[in-house]
Amino acid sequence: MSEAPAPVPVDFSQLTVGWIGTGVMGISMAGHLLDAGCRLVVFNRSSEKSRPLIRRGAEEADSPAEVAGRSDIIFTMVGYPRDVRQVVLGEEADSGVLSGLRPGGILVDMTTSEPALAEEIAERALLVGGRALDAPVSGGDIGARNATLSIMVGGDSETFARVLPLFQRLGKTVVLQGGPGAGQHTKMVNQILVAASMIGVCEALLYAEKAGLDVTTVLQSVSSGAAGSWSLANLGPRIVQGDFAPGFYVEHFIKDMRIALSEAERMRVALPGLALVSQLYNAVAAQGHARSGTQALMIALKTLNGC
Repeated sequence: MSEAPAPVPVDFSQLTVGWIGTGVMGISMAGHLLDAGCRLVVFNRSSEKSRPLIRRGAEEADSPAEVAGRSDIIFTMVGYPRDVRQVVLGEEADSGVLSGLRPGGILVDMTTSEPALAEEIAERALLVGGRALDAPVSGGDIGARNATLSIMVGGDSETFARVLPLFQRLGKTVVLQGGPGAGQHTKMVNQILVAASMIGVCEALLYAEKAGLDVTTVLQSVSSGAAGSWSLANLGPRIVQGDFAPGFYVEHFIKDMRIALSEAERMRVALPGLALVSQLYNAVAAQGHARSGTQALMIALKTLNGC
């Protein structure tokens, strides 16, 4: 594809940004835009999760439609495609983002969702005089806090250029991948790679433990060589410490793998490795760890091995 356009200069102090979804990652991401000087309007179904932002000066809205009506650019960062559909399209005609979108307004969905839904939202945004981008991210809670996320964008180049200065406040790598849905397809590529990486990390550390090695020193040796990866460097130490707190929920990763497998089936692509890891993560969830971090895959492997 052609080279992405340069960012359109923006005065953050003159920009009102809406943010819907202030969970583990969303609250940090929204906070970066508040720090940049934007006026921030927030909505979350559990309003207490937005309180830290409100204490810092953000304003609270009562619905996604109200967020849209008060904002120039609206970001959504929710859990599942069904949440995206409810928040953006609305169960009632006047409740969703698109019902309140201003003429010329921009919706940016940063949820990992379905490519077909991203295409539908882009089409419906055009019908009400707006624009939409799909922009899922990779980097977990650490990347969200440090503004080092990788942001994968689908949409038109003009809208991308307008939002790029804001993306640059949230992430280190920002790439326009193509038209609507392309960001979501790219995120599926990312999640397939993550799935392969996580099974490798957990199996390797389990092997080290069973061999009687000091797993901490093993990490020192392997992290800087050819086996090094983001998962090993960031989640390996958590696994060793027995820390399964979520940077990214198991249940959300299961959702992502389900989308990837569904898209692969539609394209007639066989992904047996991903299918195996998906089943192992289903076992993790069945063992009561759906709300743990993805590194909890180690729990299923230890159970499988009678550890």
